[in-house]
Amino acid sequence: MLSVSDVSVAYDGVPAVVDVSLELPDGQVLAVLGPSGCGKSTLLRAVAGLEPVTAGRIGWDGSDLAGVPTHKRGFALMFQDGQLFSHLSVARNVGYALKLRRAPGTNARVAELLELVGLAGYGERLPATLSGGERQRVALARSLAVQPRLLLLDEPLSALDAGLRERLAGDLRTILQAAGTTALLVTHDHEEAFVVADRLAVMRAGRVVQDGDIAEVWRRPVDSETALFLGYARVLDGAAAVRVLVAAGMSPDGPAVGRPAVAVRRSAIAVSADGALTGVVRTVRATPEQVRLVVDVEGVGELDAVASLGRPPGPGDPVRLSADATRLAVIPGP
Repeated sequence: MLSVSDVSVAYDGVPAVVDVSLELPDGQVLAVLGPSGCGKSTLLRAVAGLEPVTAGRIGWDGSDLAGVPTHKRGFALMFQDGQLFSHLSVARNVGYALKLRRAPGTNARVAELLELVGLAGYGERLPATLSGGERQRVALARSLAVQPRLLLLDEPLSALDAGLRERLAGDLRTILQAAGTTALLVTHDHEEAFVVADRLAVMRAGRVVQDGDIAEVWRRPVDSETALFLGYARVLDGAAAVRVLVAAGMSPDGPAVGRPAVAVRRSAIAVSADGALTGVVRTVRATPEQVRLVVDVEGVGELDAVASLGRPPGPGDPVRLSADATRLAVIPGP
């Protein structure tokens, strides 16, 4: 198990990572999510031993890794561009570390890994003949070849286009599960984190502001900024938040007493003949699956809403709206 305890990293006295504490159980994937410059890649490099920590402790199974060089930690690091050897075949790229170690059964292990990442039969090809997604699969197979205690993934899909990134994220999850690999993933893409990881840590300005099980962090973001970063469309507070909570059949009492705040997903508000909210449609945009509206809701303000494709309302039309409690998140007040 990886343990990070009160770790800080600074460059020329300027803090990049501040008092970060995390735990990653064996066999799980932890995603560290945050915007560019938040310190997530610096944290990953510190875990790898590539950056010295200015305070705190990084350990594995109870042993302190201070002073243990990168090549002796038993970890593997995969970068966003894969960094394959262009002059070596796919098989030789995957088996590179095994050859250096003179490990027995290298050819069989390479074949097994290429099968695992969906590239069986690609062994003799050169990286230049592969697509971007295929090259990343080769890089993943190479990282898994020596069966690392921990796989460190630094934005591994960020260089790919959106469609390929989405498909490969699901494949990455399946591959890591099949290999039983413990992995630390850093990314700025919340959808990628949700697909690949078991646990989530949200970083901002060098600090972890929230961490826990993926579903728990999603359902209960710690503050408005985190909710918006995770993909909620809007955050309401005060009387507007109470009005939406009541419309959804939820009590405005509890952890948000005094200053309730509610994070609202884009699909949380829907046109409904018997909805508890009323408003006037401001804009309409049709997609192949639904109609997306912006509605000026009485007592709330403008909200995103959805309607079915059949006879949707138009700009200026009055509508009634319902609120889906499963698509709302109550944010605790201060």
